[in-house]
Amino acid sequence: MTAVYQEGVPSYDTVVRWKRSFHCGNTNLEDEPRSGRRSLVEEAGIVTQVEALILSDRCSTIEAIVHEISRSHGPVFDIIHDELHVTKVAVHWKPQLLTPVQKQQWMDVTKKLLQLCQDKKVEFFDCLITMDESWVYHYDPETKEMSKQWKHVDSPPPKKAKSQPSTGKVMLSVFWDRQGDIMTNNAQKGVTITGKYYWNLLRKLQEAIKKNLCEMLGKGVRLLHDNALAHATTLAASLGYEILLPSPFSPVLAPSNFFLFTQLMKPLRGKRFQDVISAVEDFLDSQNETFYNQGIQQLRHRGKCAALEGEYVED
Repeated sequence: MTAVYQEGVPSYDTVVRWKRSFHCGNTNLEDEPRSGRRSLVEEAGIVTQVEALILSDRCSTIEAIVHEISRSHGPVFDIIHDELHVTKVAVHWKPQLLTPVQKQQWMDVTKKLLQLCQDKKVEFFDCLITMDESWVYHYDPETKEMSKQWKHVDSPPPKKAKSQPSTGKVMLSVFWDRQGDIMTNNAQKGVTITGKYYWNLLRKLQEAIKKNLCEMLGKGVRLLHDNALAHATTLAASLGYEILLPSPFSPVLAPSNFFLFTQLMKPLRGKRFQDVISAVEDFLDSQNETFYNQGIQQLRHRGKCAALEGEYVED
């Protein structure tokens, strides 16, 4: 056999064992059934026990479960994936977990605001001023997405040292409407946004409206401000303004959050500024009326949080 078939032939001992088996009348060439090791799944209550451990601590590892039930890793893995059909995923982080009362308040505000957008249409937006604050850094590094580069298949991947935002930052407040930037204000790091600070902002806004948008005062100013506090509502009402967004934690309904600040930060990232406010003002002044109108008009399509019963919506 070795001379004919060369490699891969059975050994001499195997041939002798088969010859004896054939002489005894056993001509079956298939493997005989073996009892083997009992499957872990067949053990009574083991699947329920593994499921109970997972439900008691959803962050537990397979190694911890193996240690708890004194079994090997492979069978436990099979139970989790094949019997329980459970997989481990990362937690979905949200900026704020709202209470049921806050969710209901958010839904009510959303429906009211969307109804105003649809009913009064152009007239509603003519009297609307939106405002919010955001930190701007003298140096804000590029995001991982912004740092992507093209490369050939055989080229080494580009490398870049990880950077952190600078400690120097400014609190930027922007008041704007469908026509453009009305007023900006900045506060250095360490300044607290108090009732007095906000009152000064509203007085400055009043002067800016008188100077450039005096016809709006006759129609009635509607102020759309995310997370408006009680003192902000009172102060604005004393000037004859209508606060449209008293609901807390509602950035999804604030155009500055879902539009303006997103567009503003893109050209600033990855650059170092001695005077970042000048760069901000240059950006705001360079945008035309279409840019601002587009951001305000997006309010018509912000009904997601009502459809999701007040859950936080990511853009």
